[in-house]
Amino acid sequence: MKGRQPYSCGLGPVFDAIAGKWKVLVLWELNPGRRRFGELRRRVAGITEKVLIQQLKELERDGLVRREVHYEMPLRVEYSLTELGITLNDALIPLAEWGKRYERVKENTRV
Repeated sequence: MKGRQPYSCGLGPVFDAIAGKWKVLVLWELNPGRRRFGELRRRVAGITEKVLIQQLKELERDGLVRREVHYEMPLRVEYSLTELGITLNDALIPLAEWGKRYERVKENTRV
C-alpha cells in the first residue's frame, strides 16, 4: 500500500488480517467447514447482520474466506475457509489455548 511503513515483524500483517472484534470469531466458526450466513449469525453471538456482512466481505477480499452462491430456490450462500484461512486458523489455536490459561490466571489473582 502506498505510504505504508514496512512491518518490523510478521505480526503486523496478521493483525491487519484479523483486525476488529469479530473476524477471529467468524474464522473460528468456519473452522469445521461450510456455513450458511444465518448459521454464522447465530453462532457469533452479538454480531449484527450488517457487521457480519462487512466482516465476511473483508475476509473474502483478503483471501481468507470463500463465498459460494448456489443458484437454487431459495438462493443459498455458503462461506468456507480458503487454504490461507485454514492456515490462519491453525495459527490461532495456540493463541486460543493461551487465552484460556490467561483467563484462569486472571481469575485466580482477583482480589
